[in-house]
Amino acid sequence: MNLRHLKYFVATAETGQVSRAANALSISQSSVTSAIKELEISLGAELFHRSSHGMELTDSGREFLAASKEILEKVDEACRLTRRRSETSGVISIAATYTVLGYFLPYHLDRLSQLHPGLEIQLHELNRESIEDGLLANRYDMAVVLTSNLNNPEIETETLLKSSRRLWVPNGHRFSRVGKASFEEISKENYIMLTVDEAAHTAMKYWSLTNFRPKTKLRTSSVEAVRSMVANGQGVTILSDMVYRPWSLEGKRLETVSTDIEIPTMDVGLAWRKASDFSSPMNLLHNYFKRSFLSPQFTQYTART
Repeated sequence: MNLRHLKYFVATAETGQVSRAANALSISQSSVTSAIKELEISLGAELFHRSSHGMELTDSGREFLAASKEILEKVDEACRLTRRRSETSGVISIAATYTVLGYFLPYHLDRLSQLHPGLEIQLHELNRESIEDGLLANRYDMAVVLTSNLNNPEIETETLLKSSRRLWVPNGHRFSRVGKASFEEISKENYIMLTVDEAAHTAMKYWSLTNFRPKTKLRTSSVEAVRSMVANGQGVTILSDMVYRPWSLEGKRLETVSTDIEIPTMDVGLAWRKASDFSSPMNLLHNYFKRSFLSPQFTQYTART
């Protein structure tokens, strides 16, 4: 295993298709495919489910993705040690929703503080409605939110990450043995409904496209409560990969399963008041996230590996 294997694997995981990864890396599709096969043989584990929709990470793949990103980021950090840090300074007020603050922002806040020590970030956790009001009233410069929940025409958005939603089941559940579940079958199971960040409203929107309804056993705003309930066999749920972890706080395992109907992704990104004049701190934040996501982060390793 080498950095090339990790780079190609991360590219495929983040784009969801070998062809997109190859285009981003300016290499052939066969090079990406061969590298992933070599990596799977080396690890003795299947990292992707291959389907007509593209490449979907297995549970092993999700765990390995986190480790791969950490390795590549450490390499990049080591290469930056002798570089001059940004002299940009200033204050920026950022609003964020619960899910974004808990499962997306912490790593990037730490990285921003290392790259731009003169930048002061004032962070506020709010719900979507309060964030929209705050952006329009200029109480906040920018927001990091679930852009899939926003539809205010006065607010500009830029999506950075699309996180697939899948069915969560306890380890060894009959759905995981089959490899796919229909909404008809899911409707017969007890369902644990997450409510935070409009998750329940979003869920009912895609459930409404079927002829079935979830048999809700519990409604909760706690992702960890949902995780524990599922892992302990108390029900199933549909949530995004961004908040997925294959074990509960008690150490019990859970798995993810694809569904017969494609579920809309949970999209994460930036938001700001339309026609805003970007300050230097706003430009810095916007450019940081664009480099990290819209220009695939793995391309920074191309010249060195």
